Amino acid sequence: MLGYIIRRVLWIIPVLFVVSVITFGLMHSAPGGPWSREKKLPEATVAALNAKYGLDDPIPIQYLKWVGGLLHGDLGPSYKYLDRSVNDIVADGIGTTVQLGIQAFLLSVIIGIPLGVIAALRHNGIPDYLATLVSVLGICTPSFVAAILLLVIFSVWLKWLPTFGWDSPANWILPTVALALFPIAQIARYTRASMLEVTRKDYVRTAHSKGLREGSIVVVHMIRNALIPVVTILGPILAFLITGSFIIEFVFSIPGIGRYYVTSIGQRDYGVIMAMTMIFAVAIAVMNLIVDVLYAYIDPRIRYS
Repeated sequence: MLGYIIRRVLWIIPVLFVVSVITFGLMHSAPGGPWSREKKLPEATVAALNAKYGLDDPIPIQYLKWVGGLLHGDLGPSYKYLDRSVNDIVADGIGTTVQLGIQAFLLSVIIGIPLGVIAALRHNGIPDYLATLVSVLGICTPSFVAAILLLVIFSVWLKWLPTFGWDSPANWILPTVALALFPIAQIARYTRASMLEVTRKDYVRTAHSKGLREGSIVVVHMIRNALIPVVTILGPILAFLITGSFIIEFVFSIPGIGRYYVTSIGQRDYGVIMAMTMIFAVAIAVMNLIVDVLYAYIDPRIRYS
């Protein structure tokens, strides 16, 4: 197992290299630049800024400089927030973004897995139809649409919850629910399909023939085996929720790194774009590795040589 983990960790390095090269190339090939403003700057000013930040160097040289800074823990300057570095922006907002992502992930697992289990155990019954309806609505409704609907209902009409901010637990409820709706639906559908497949297995019929209690059969024999396909999607879901909440952060004015990602794309803030993209890539790679390792603990038949 240890050798497998080491190999997987080493494989992350070329993956991140490819992601960084593609992102860096696409970013610089887009029209415009960090000094493109509604009011055009004088050419002499643009030339001076390019020289100061090394943007007049060839693209490969700029990339090598960025990699060199990254290896020393320097994510580079921000071209939009000139008084702050990318390190400062990430340090200020990463905690809030991670908190929002973990809250949404826990809510997704707590609701999604039981919802899928109940739907499978009551197959073709009212609980199954209701769970399927919830899953379809969750998958079909974009997160920003769900966020706006939640704001209108619970903040504008009912006036139960605040509309923006991150100062108290009351501010956490709507963003967490809006971000968790799609993962809840996704987890519920995977769990339902996996549970239905497990119910047809011979060992489940054998357990029933032995007279075991229904609860024991479900918990010991069915759920544990049904969770293997579900665990496959939990890693990417957690990585997405932690690093992909920028729309929700923007709608609810949450001081995380997501809103900086949104503005950096429009402003060609190269340092912020690269930092956010690499954080997302690292999160995906690490979560996939954790998922693969968890397989061996969920199913003892799985071993990595």
